[in-house]
Formats: sequence, C-alpha cells, structure tokens
Amino acid sequence: MGGLAGRPAATLRPEGIVQVRVPLPFSLKWVNSYLLRDDRGYTLIDPGLHTAEAVASWEAVMAEHGVAFADIHTIVLTHQHPDHYGLAGWFQQRSGAPVRMSAEGCAYAERLWGADGGAAFKAELTALYARHGMPAEALATLGPHLDSFVAKVAPQPAVTFLEAGQTVRMGGETWLAIDAPGHAGGQLVFYAASRKWMLCGDQVLPTITPNVSVVPGEDDRQLERFLASLRELARYDVELAFPGHREPFDRFAERAAELAAHHERRLAEIVGLLREEPRTGYALCMRLFGERIAGDAHHLRFAMSETLAHVFHLEHGGRIGKRGGEGSYTYFA
Repeated sequence: MGGLAGRPAATLRPEGIVQVRVPLPFSLKWVNSYLLRDDRGYTLIDPGLHTAEAVASWEAVMAEHGVAFADIHTIVLTHQHPDHYGLAGWFQQRSGAPVRMSAEGCAYAERLWGADGGAAFKAELTALYARHGMPAEALATLGPHLDSFVAKVAPQPAVTFLEAGQTVRMGGETWLAIDAPGHAGGQLVFYAASRKWMLCGDQVLPTITPNVSVVPGEDDRQLERFLASLRELARYDVELAFPGHREPFDRFAERAAELAAHHERRLAEIVGLLREEPRTGYALCMRLFGERIAGDAHHLRFAMSETLAHVFHLEHGGRIGKRGGEGSYTYFA
C-alpha cells in the first residue's frame, strides 16, 4: 500500500513491533505510532493527529495487518502534543481501551482543549510573546492557529495516569516509564531492559532536533531540564530506539550527546548576536529562524518558544542580561 516520502505506511520490524507512519499536514510529514503485540492483543503507542487522512491510513494499515479495534487493549501516550495525542479519544471510543499518560501531560491537554476551549492559554501565550517583542500582526495569527487543533484532538480521551518510575507490560516486555522533560512537560519514555529498547517519544530523534519550548504557566527552565534529561537517558544501555519521528535507530547515547552539543552551539550563537547589539526575543527568533518560518504561525510558535527557552537559560546562567519592564524586554550580553 502507499506510504509517505517513499516509505510504506507501516513496517513490521524484525523485533515484532509494527511501526505505523501516521500522516501529518505539516513539514514533519508523519509521526510514528507503534503497535506492540502480546497474547491479549495490542498496545498502541501515540496514535497520531485526528485528520481524515490519518484515519484512512490507519484503517488501511489495520486491514493489512489484521488488527481489529477490539484487539487494542491499551493506548499509551508518550506526551500530549497533538500529533501524538490527537487520535487517542477516537481509538478509545472504538476499542474501549484505557488511555494512559502522565498527569502533567493530561493537565496540559486540559489547558489547551478543555472546558474553556484554550482561551486562557491563548491569552497567556499572546501576552508572553508580546512582552518579548512580537508585533501585533504576528500575535493576531496565534489564536486561529491554536483553534485549528481543536478538531484534530477530538474527542478527548478519558485518561488513566501513568507516572515515571512505574512499569508497564507492553508487547510481552516490561517497560520502565522515565520522566523526559524539556520537549513536553510530563513526557514519558519507556525502556525495556531485557531487550535494550527505548521508546523515546520526541526526546531523542535520530536526524532532527526536538523542539524545546517555553510554555506559559510552566517552569521557564525547559532547556536546563532537557539537557539534564539527555544526560540521564544516555546512561541507559540502548541497542535500538523507537522515536516519534523518522526511523528507529541505534547510537542512542551518541545521538543524545549530539543534541546537547547542538543546543550549546545555539546558546553561543545567541550570545554572539547579543554582543553585536541588544535584541528582543522576537528579533533573535527572526535572526535565527527568519526565512524558514515566514508567514507560518505553526512554525513561528515553535521557533519563538524555542528562542525564549534558550534566552531564559542564558539569563538564568548569568551569561546575558535584560532591560525593560513588563511591556517590553530587550536582552544584551
């Protein structure tokens, strides 16, 4: 059957895990979902964004691999970003399976898509970006952009909490849930010591760098937490990692070190830019990402929040300073 970027929609790995490439309507092209089989049926990891294309792809994959909705006994979410979370409720309605994720991740989903429709979050995010220099015309795109995800995460699942330090049986193996902050608050990755496998969500990706974002109402030390998580994860003996994007890979510890080095280079780059002249967070964002995010609210939000994560990290470390009041901040080295 057809696939994405020359790849099949699903691949049965020699390890017995079905990697499902669920299509996405933005530049990442697809998110990986995984089906882990045991004697009761399947655990489904990160089912993807709720779009008509994703549903059609899933229906074709399930038919090809002989998987019925009733065969899915558990749904596990590494984190709450919509490209991982969006179809969880849809699958739950059809399978009756519990959806398991962290309490922190669930609380974030509630803030974005809960009772107030994300109104408070939109206001907080807009205020954060305004304080750091984003112009009004760019700020005006944020609300419609965030609203566009509501249908893509509906219906909302009923969640059973799963927390770091717990173990869960998936695919006939025992997996340890590990806290992996920085990319998403409450993200869990899963390690099967007996097989030396890591289901690593978006924390360690083989060929792209995970986004590390400041989120209103959460700790502003996200990059510090991400770098600490990379150091912790690199200590696990991993022979094969199953990421949220791109293909399963080895060299897990080496890749974690490469990601840390990338962020150190980015931090040095920002210090260099601020030595040239003081800049707002938005001006730094445009200098770092400019052409790649022009006119694209989705990429602008990721780029702005990632820029602020680096700026806050430098500020906490005393490597840069800040001028201005609540209305507008300018940073200098």
